[in-house]
Amino acid sequence: MKRLGLLVTLVLVSSAGAASTDPGITAKTILLGGTVPLSGEASLFKSVAPGAKAYFDYINAKGGVNGRQIKYIYYDDRYDQNLTRQLTAKLVEQDKVFAIFNSVGSANNAAIQPYLNAKRVPQLFVGDGSQAVSQPQKYPWTMGFLQSYVGEGAVYGRHLARTRKSARIGVLYENSALGKDMTLGLERWIAGKGPKVVAKQSYEYLDTTLGSQIASLKASGADTLMLFATPTFFLRALGEVKTLGWHPRLYVASISIEPRVMALAKSISKDLTRGALAVAFVKNPNDPIWRKDAALALYRRIMSRFNPRGKQSDVYNWYGMTVAWTMVETLKKAGPTPTRASLLRAAQSLNLANNPFLLPGITLKTSRTRYFPLDKVYLYRYDNRQWVKASSLVDARG
Repeated sequence: MKRLGLLVTLVLVSSAGAASTDPGITAKTILLGGTVPLSGEASLFKSVAPGAKAYFDYINAKGGVNGRQIKYIYYDDRYDQNLTRQLTAKLVEQDKVFAIFNSVGSANNAAIQPYLNAKRVPQLFVGDGSQAVSQPQKYPWTMGFLQSYVGEGAVYGRHLARTRKSARIGVLYENSALGKDMTLGLERWIAGKGPKVVAKQSYEYLDTTLGSQIASLKASGADTLMLFATPTFFLRALGEVKTLGWHPRLYVASISIEPRVMALAKSISKDLTRGALAVAFVKNPNDPIWRKDAALALYRRIMSRFNPRGKQSDVYNWYGMTVAWTMVETLKKAGPTPTRASLLRAAQSLNLANNPFLLPGITLKTSRTRYFPLDKVYLYRYDNRQWVKASSLVDARG
């Protein structure tokens, strides 16, 4: 009878453990999901998902993480936050993902943040650097990956305060956390130091022209132009600047400096793009300086085998691998039997100095109160061929 009682107890304990297992994880698989703009105005970002998936497939071919294969599904939200909500709910309620990963956009991630935190579903390494999304006290289950947008604006402000104290600055910004945060960081760091913002103009995601905004910024007498915009609007703005015969010094939001984007920008005006400045944190696979780098060789092998239709020149593919590498290391840190809670704890205690896709010297660090993994970046200058390093490591915390 004692033996029977012990057997019953073991069965009950085993059943209870199985019933409490978080969704999206089995003895053999881990299911991740997210949304990206595969179509629409922001579709230039679409490669971040297949780039990430290619890296996961590479890890799976080597045995996965603690014996589990990573499955990653992503849906096209067209950069529409209403679609982001619907598709994220589908990922959680129907697909039963373990965690949301790599979803793109400030407004998009903010739209799903309350829901995912209420459900206690990790929302990790998303494509955002806004203060709104990274609020560890209010939304502990949500962590971005990009450097702080406030910090990016601060980098530009500090550079101007040091090099061009008489600069008169015009700002075109997306009317979202992205544009507002960058503008905040810029204004905070030039206050009382010489450079002045003489005009600001915003745009909405659904705007079809930027003519009036650019005309207003030119009329302000600005000699420096901040383009805190996504790629499509960066290019539209540049076209309007060219049409007006205006020649300001350009600073470009880091999310819009991918080589294909810059090639289009250069075709609009070589005079405007020459000398443009931006921050960067990933290596550029198109830059000859990395031709013998082990990370580039790895990237090419992964792309050739697991994403053969993808363009190896597309830095958004490279970025996707950068984020996927971070997720793999976090899954390892979450332990051999990870739960959503242990995954979050792992994400909150990163100190990763060896991500091969990042520029040298950049470490990913987090804590329970530090939710911007990237706090150091470089300033780069565009020479109409490549982005060339223009600084040592600089603080991007804002």
